[in-house]
Amino acid sequence: MRHRKKGRYLGRSPSHRRALLRNLASSLFLTEGDFLFEHEEPYVKGRIITTLAKAKEVRPLVERCITIAKRVLPLLEEAKRMEPTAPRNSEAWRRWRQSEAWYEWNRKMAPVVAARRRILRMLGNNKEAVRVLFEKIAPRFVDRPGGYTRIVRLAKRRVGDAGVKAFIEFVGQNDRVKQRKTIRPEFSVETPKPSEPAPVKEATIDTPEAANVSQENPSN
Repeated sequence: MRHRKKGRYLGRSPSHRRALLRNLASSLFLTEGDFLFEHEEPYVKGRIITTLAKAKEVRPLVERCITIAKRVLPLLEEAKRMEPTAPRNSEAWRRWRQSEAWYEWNRKMAPVVAARRRILRMLGNNKEAVRVLFEKIAPRFVDRPGGYTRIVRLAKRRVGDAGVKAFIEFVGQNDRVKQRKTIRPEFSVETPKPSEPAPVKEATIDTPEAANVSQENPSN
């Protein structure tokens, strides 16, 4: 019987494994964020390189976080339209705070706050990763039903233990564009033109009457 055998142990205790997956998911989200210094920017945004086993384990966590954030985006947009333009703690803002519009805004924002807190627990209290997820990553996949990431195995193995390396990235940003091959004129093969049919010669019939006519008229 397979009791509690799902997933990979990755050579770690349960708490260490959870911390590892949280850090990998947060690192993938943070590659889409803003960086103060140029040397901090990743080589490719939306992509991290790790081992193949770790990439396969962190993929469900990443896609689950995106799905949770994507579901509450319509409510977040409605709540933003209901917010007042007056600065916070001003007299107009205080009147809005005591009106029925605030209660309607609160009903819209409640699921959004709950989703943020849920993802915050899943990512180990990384507020910056949650902010990048809600502002940049989740709006990109609003019309996509699933499959937000891809895993590509690398040919070069890890130095030391020769572990299989792979990178996990978001789809739709670094996709390859297929180009149609164009044949150069010097290598193009010309199709032969159809030949014209040969003229049909009139057939002569060898009969005794025709032989007598040719003897009587030798000029013909």
